[in-house]
Amino acid sequence: MSSVLQSTAPAFTDSARDRIAAYLHEKTGQSEGLVALTPDASTREYFRIPWQKATAVAAVYPERIDAEVHPYLDVTRLFLECGLPVPQVLDVDGDAGIIVQEDLGSRQLCQVFEEVSEDERDVLLERAIELIARIQAATQQAFARDSIASRLAFDEPKLSWEFNFFFEHYFGSYRKESLPETPAAELKSELGQIAVELAAAPRVLCHRDYHTANLMLDQKGDVRIVDHQDARMGPASYDLVSLLLDRQPATPSLAEVRAHRLNFLDARRRQGLGAVDPDDFGKEFRLMTIQRGLKAIGTFSCQTAVYGRGQFYERHIHPTFLIVLQAAEWLDRFPVLQRTIKERL
Repeated sequence: MSSVLQSTAPAFTDSARDRIAAYLHEKTGQSEGLVALTPDASTREYFRIPWQKATAVAAVYPERIDAEVHPYLDVTRLFLECGLPVPQVLDVDGDAGIIVQEDLGSRQLCQVFEEVSEDERDVLLERAIELIARIQAATQQAFARDSIASRLAFDEPKLSWEFNFFFEHYFGSYRKESLPETPAAELKSELGQIAVELAAAPRVLCHRDYHTANLMLDQKGDVRIVDHQDARMGPASYDLVSLLLDRQPATPSLAEVRAHRLNFLDARRRQGLGAVDPDDFGKEFRLMTIQRGLKAIGTFSCQTAVYGRGQFYERHIHPTFLIVLQAAEWLDRFPVLQRTIKERL
């Protein structure tokens, strides 16, 4: 995802590979051994580089960065202060737009889940759920240190912007479809209701993109958090929806999801966070499923149609719609949304 703050620095004219090669040559006297890593849905490029008899990962940005206010560095400092397992920052070259960080390896949790037994998967998933509660427990520290994350929120304008992003890129960029005025207005009205209700929910610190591709299993077997620069305040259900439902190949078992919700509420209690009524949380979770799912479909559509990355993203559009539809049917609300999805599946 793109950074929460838009940079005003001019973009570099030379390539990311050229800049990281020049940086590495200046630091070590050699520029061999660069390995380009799979890109995420952003303008950053990542490289594994040789570093002090081992390796590190370099994030190369398209513009210069200010280490004092850069979102990734700010949120990393916050998370590390709170004992959250994010990569250590090893070096920053703001003029070159480079952040060098600890190399956690290549084992994303989504990949590990395909390799291990169901019991091992459940253990890792519960550890990931526990980390969400720990992130939420860092809320007060985010405010105390005036972190960028404390000044951003899933308020009504932000949630509405994300729904508009879905409209623009799913119907526009991806389908090349212009909805008739009345159905479009009715659908936007329903989505506006969701934005209002979610914006009114109590807010806690959220990772903001907490899916299994952004969780790593390091060399010690510990679950580690990456891609956390867009952290902001939002509903308690946000990261849990992302973890359980993002990029899933099929609609989940309602009983299994409910069990994970209850485990999450227990994890919050262990962190000293306020009690939440399970039924109320279940309703918020379903609303959040719709919002998060439609925003994700907007991203998948944009990455496919605008950036030509369909090999990574297009396959997620259909199953995510099924998950959104399941949530709307469970709530027995939003008939226009339900009809719109069914007509396009």
